[in-house]
Amino acid sequence: MASTLRTFAGLALDRPLLMGVINVTPDSFSDGGDALRAEDAIARGRALVDAGADILDVGGESTRPGAEPVSAEDETARVLPVVAALSQMGARVSIDTRRARVMAAAVAAGARIINDVTALTGDPESLGLAAKAGVPVILMHMQGEPGTMQANPRYNDVVAEVRDYLAARIEACAAAGIARDRIAIDPGIGFGKTVEHNLSLLKHLDRLADLGCPVVLGVSRKSFIGKLSRGEPPWARLAGSLAAALASVTRGACILRVHDVAETGQALAVWRAIEGTP
Repeated sequence: MASTLRTFAGLALDRPLLMGVINVTPDSFSDGGDALRAEDAIARGRALVDAGADILDVGGESTRPGAEPVSAEDETARVLPVVAALSQMGARVSIDTRRARVMAAAVAAGARIINDVTALTGDPESLGLAAKAGVPVILMHMQGEPGTMQANPRYNDVVAEVRDYLAARIEACAAAGIARDRIAIDPGIGFGKTVEHNLSLLKHLDRLADLGCPVVLGVSRKSFIGKLSRGEPPWARLAGSLAAALASVTRGACILRVHDVAETGQALAVWRAIEGTP
C-alpha cells in the first residue's frame, strides 16, 4: 500500500517548505524597522511570495534576546492590516505571536497558522483559542523569556529536554482538541540556548522529527552563525544560514523560516538535484 503524503496547513511536505519572515517591528535583530509601516510589510510579503515563499510569517513583537514586550494593542495594530492584505492576495499567512487576543484577531483577518514561541503557554487563553480556531499551530521551545533567555541558559541534556518539552506540548494540544496533523514543532534555535546547545539540537534534529510532527526550523541570520565564523552582523550571515538550513533538512527539517527566500530556495534546488530527491 502506498504511503500517505504528509501535509501541513494544506501544503504537501514532499519537499522543504519556505516560510518568509515579515517583522512588523522597529527592533527585530536582523531587519527591525525595515517593514514597520504596513505598506512596506505588504510589499515585502509580495516580494517573498514572488521569490518562492510557501508561508508568510507575520510578527508584531520582537522576541530577540533582550527584547522588551509590547502591548497587545500595539502588536495587533501592527500586524492586522498586513495579515489582512496578504491573506486577501492569496498568501498563506502565519501569525507569529504569544497572545491569544492577537491570534484571534489575526485568524479573523485571514491568518491560517498560529506560530507561538511559547508553545501556547504564554497566555492562559491561547490553547483554547487555537483549538477553537481550528488552524494549524507551530509549537516552539524557549527557555525563559526573550528579555533574559540568553543570560545563562543551562541544560543537563539539551536534546532530551527540548524533545520532552515538545512531546508534552503535543500531548497537551491533542488533549485540548488540536489534531496531531495540525501540529508542527520548532526547537527554538537561539531561544535560551548557547552556541553549543544550538549545535547539539541541529546535529540531532532527527530525534525531534521522530515525534511525528513536522519540524520547523529558524536559523536564518542568527547570532550563533557569526560566533562560529568571524563575528559577522546579521545581514552578512547568509552563507552560514544556508549551510545550517541544508544540514537541517538532511536531519528532518520540513519547514525553514528564513529572511532570504530566493537564496534558500536556490540552495535547496541544487541540493535536491545532487541528492536525487524528487
